[in-house]
Amino acid sequence: MRAVLQRVTRASVTVDDRVVGHLDDPGLVVLVGITHDDGPDEIAWLARKVRELRIMREERSVAELGASVLVVSQFTLYGDARKGRRPTWAAAAPGPVSEPLYDALCAELERLGTPVQRGVFGAQMSLELVNDGPVTLVLDSAKP
Repeated sequence: MRAVLQRVTRASVTVDDRVVGHLDDPGLVVLVGITHDDGPDEIAWLARKVRELRIMREERSVAELGASVLVVSQFTLYGDARKGRRPTWAAAAPGPVSEPLYDALCAELERLGTPVQRGVFGAQMSLELVNDGPVTLVLDSAKP
C-alpha cells in the first residue's frame, strides 16, 4: 500500500456536487493506493502508522488528539511515468481487488478508535484541503 498523508486544518471531498466526506477541524487527509499483493498485513501496518505518526502540531498524533482522517482511494499513486509520456497503471490493483482493501483500511482505523470520513471508491472526486504546515508525507508498506 502506498499513502500520501497531508496534515490539514480542514478538507472536503465532493462527488456530483455533493460533499461526501469532510474534516472541519485539524486532521489528516490520506490518499491511498493499493497494489496487487497488498493484504491484511499492509492494512494493519498502514492503519497503525496513520493513527500513531506524530505529524500533527506539537509532535502529536491523530490518536492523541482524537482527530479525524479523510481517506480517499487513489489508484494513480501506483502510476509509473518513467517511460514515454503516458503513465501505466499496471502496478495498481483493479477495483474488485482494491475496493475491499480500501474498505478494510477504513474499518481498521475506526476499530482502532480513529474517526474516519471517506471519499467514494472509484468515483470522480473533487478534493479540497488546506494543508497545515505544509506537512505532506509518503508512506509505502513495501519492504526494501
